[in-house]
Amino acid sequence: MKLAIATGFGGDPADFLRGVADVEEIIVRDGQPMPPLPDVEAVVGGPNPDRFRAILGAAPKLRWFHTISAGVDRLMLPELQGRPDLVMTNNSGSYDAQIAEFVIATLFAAAKRLPEHLRNQRDRKWIRGVEWSGHHAELRGATLVVIGLGSIGSEVARLASALGMRVVGVRSDARPHPHASRVVPSERLADIAPEADFVAVTAALTPRTRGLVSREVIAALKPTAWLVNIARGAIVDEDALLEALRAHRIGGAALDVFATEPLAPESPWWELDNAIITPHSSNSSPRLRERSIALFRENLRRFRTGEPLLNVVDRKLGY
Repeated sequence: MKLAIATGFGGDPADFLRGVADVEEIIVRDGQPMPPLPDVEAVVGGPNPDRFRAILGAAPKLRWFHTISAGVDRLMLPELQGRPDLVMTNNSGSYDAQIAEFVIATLFAAAKRLPEHLRNQRDRKWIRGVEWSGHHAELRGATLVVIGLGSIGSEVARLASALGMRVVGVRSDARPHPHASRVVPSERLADIAPEADFVAVTAALTPRTRGLVSREVIAALKPTAWLVNIARGAIVDEDALLEALRAHRIGGAALDVFATEPLAPESPWWELDNAIITPHSSNSSPRLRERSIALFRENLRRFRTGEPLLNVVDRKLGY
């Protein structure tokens, strides 16, 4: 079979097929124009929509596209409507450990007021907790609302539960979850927002989740609550969140994603003293490439033997 590799993933793209027999590979490196791919049946690529559009146009026999991204919102192109037999799989599962650890790290940073300590260290100020308006918080016994209980959200819930946190899950239906004390449907998010000490946004961006963390939800949060977003910026009403942070109506936010990236140097987000800003890097891990290649190779084996693929994207739902 013929397979094209156009990952934009760093490292040597040939690693995805190194040692795999009976596969003719075509490597399309970053910056190269997409060549004709008349006999290519499978492609592994990145989440760049322009690149994916070029792949669709170049590969009329394409039956399987695997993206190295977990989120597929940028790949839900109109051109897919004419390709009903094209199966898409994503990289879900390769990001769970590092992103869940990142979320827990931000919870600890917020609870133990690390941003303030770091500012005081920079300014050479010795200010103890008793001199603040409050003290360090404890995660044990605190309530974490996890929006989205896919593979990443589930791992966040598992780790939070192990720390003694009370986890409330939010997803499209209210099916129970082993690491959540209860699960509510997404339309009830505003109702449970007042319970949250922390909110973690881990859902996929779909028409249903766009703007889910609305002005109403943000207004319902406790004055001490923190919001963590590692999913997509468009899930949160950023204008409402910015207003709430500026007015200190909530405790703070840890934001790894924004509706428009990268943030411009003049962006008001940089100026906030109650926000932790990171550059869409919560997925960073030295083991990410290893996990991604292992997942792709298992799916390649399944594709060649006709077995069901892992992580098949529901194109109607968008994840």
